[in-house]
Amino acid sequence: MAEQIRVWAPRAERVDLVVPPTGAVPGGGESPADHPMTAAGGGWWTVPAPEGLRDYGFRLDGEDTVRPDPRSRWQPDGVDGPTRRFDPDEYEWGDGAWTGRRLAGSIIYELHVGTFTPEGTLDAAAGKLDHLLSIGVDMVELLPVNAFAGTHNWGYDGVLWYAVQDSYGGPRAYQRFVDACHRRGIGVIQDVVYNHLGAGGNHIPLFGPYLNPTAGGSPWGDSINLDGPDSGEVRRYIVDNVVMWLRDYHVDGLRLDAVHALNDSHATHLLEDIAKRVDALAPHVRRPLSLIAESDLNDPKLITPREAGGYGLTAQWNDDFHHVLHVALTGETEGYYADFGRMSDIAKVLTRGFFHDGTFSSFRGRDHGRPVDTLTTPAWRFLGYAQNHDQVGNRAAGDRLSATLSTDRLAIAAVLVLTAPFTPMLFMGEEWAAATPWQFFTSHTDQFLADATRQGRVEEFARMGWDQDLVPDPQARSTFENSKLDWSEPAGGDHARILGLYRDLAALRRARAELTDPWFGTVDTAFDDDERWLLIDRSGLRIAVNLADEPRTVPLRGPAGPVLLATGPGVRVDGERLVLPPTTAVVLGPAS
Repeated sequence: MAEQIRVWAPRAERVDLVVPPTGAVPGGGESPADHPMTAAGGGWWTVPAPEGLRDYGFRLDGEDTVRPDPRSRWQPDGVDGPTRRFDPDEYEWGDGAWTGRRLAGSIIYELHVGTFTPEGTLDAAAGKLDHLLSIGVDMVELLPVNAFAGTHNWGYDGVLWYAVQDSYGGPRAYQRFVDACHRRGIGVIQDVVYNHLGAGGNHIPLFGPYLNPTAGGSPWGDSINLDGPDSGEVRRYIVDNVVMWLRDYHVDGLRLDAVHALNDSHATHLLEDIAKRVDALAPHVRRPLSLIAESDLNDPKLITPREAGGYGLTAQWNDDFHHVLHVALTGETEGYYADFGRMSDIAKVLTRGFFHDGTFSSFRGRDHGRPVDTLTTPAWRFLGYAQNHDQVGNRAAGDRLSATLSTDRLAIAAVLVLTAPFTPMLFMGEEWAAATPWQFFTSHTDQFLADATRQGRVEEFARMGWDQDLVPDPQARSTFENSKLDWSEPAGGDHARILGLYRDLAALRRARAELTDPWFGTVDTAFDDDERWLLIDRSGLRIAVNLADEPRTVPLRGPAGPVLLATGPGVRVDGERLVLPPTTAVVLGPAS
């Protein structure tokens, strides 16, 4: 039977497959060939693939504009150009010995392909794997790589979820990157966005009801149609995309963006559908597969097993851990940081998972969250971090912690992240206290959208009291270029000192089983909010932190063990007390 080209377009009365002339270029004068498609039921249209088909698109109801395939794997001429066929099975994988990587015990490294290297490509990123291995990275988490309008973007304006952005190298380069990671023992997590579509170059709502304007919307536009009429095919579109990454590209896990913005009234939530499909796929691909949610709900239902009434996801980001660290380190208390800042806040999150677990949130003006069952929920199911793309890039100037904190305070942040019971996640460049910012950047080709994005950014921060001249223009090429890492920095000075600390912490985490013990019950804390010290006991291995500007004496509640790591000189053990210099952290082994 001849190969069929298929497309779902339930509202169209006529669909044509459009094939550009051989050798044609965008804007060329030769007319394309139209091939009428046949309705196949359920809103699907089919036509036998013309011989030698390479590039194609679809014409809906005789309109002039030719649209790309909603399931396009490759858009070499951008999201408004023709779709190019891509066969993932043509790649010869070299990762046959790869058996996967479990999230438990791993260190995750979040990176943006376009700004991770000067070249901004997947192949260039693969050239930095030795560096990642040197800091103990087990899994890289790529910000979204699906196709977007323009040449550079955070990735959250994607409009073709199946296509890998061509400016990053396209789908074949993506396979090479994953293959290279696996051959070096590094897993890959892909950030995916199923809660909205970007505005620029967005053709797929013209094919069918992918959006549901009546579902309440999200901060980024209309909601995806998860529970309205014809939502079954939209949900299948998403679940098939999940399978594509994990099967065709050998990806080891997905990070699911802003799942609180998924408006779904089904008895079986989309997240549960995804988790069930992934759990069924894992035995087939013969490696563990992870699903990590980003959510601001503080609801452990996401990671509760389905047998216990949850969705059965693997893990979730823990913004409360970020917030308690950020405020303690920086003193910032504006906006959603208002409820945090004490040593006791850090202690609560370390021992109970969330800070807001049914408590009053002043930012929201209501109670927020629900408690974590710390007896049955392992702590590794929460990702802990001091920085990430949102918490840096959504600041007005995209400034990292390194822009305002001393090297000593940055060192304390590193210790708290890498010795916490959570799965640690680092944001690219954090490991050497990168001086480059990571700003909000776009390259919208639609002038109205470009102007609206620029103005919206200025107005957002004007409401917070920022001088508009200090807010970078997201459409300026310089905003993107300024956000690229400077790989000459790690070679010397305080950058080298911080990098050495991250390497030492990664080695310590590998050497000491106490640091990967997953149970909240093995974490004990002591603290003094006034004197600003914190003691964390992890099965006898103790982490002590002094965030004060004066020396502090920390009672150890037992004999001291050997000093395994200190962020600065002058640490002194005095019997069962530890004398810490200002702004210092130390890790003590168990007493013999």
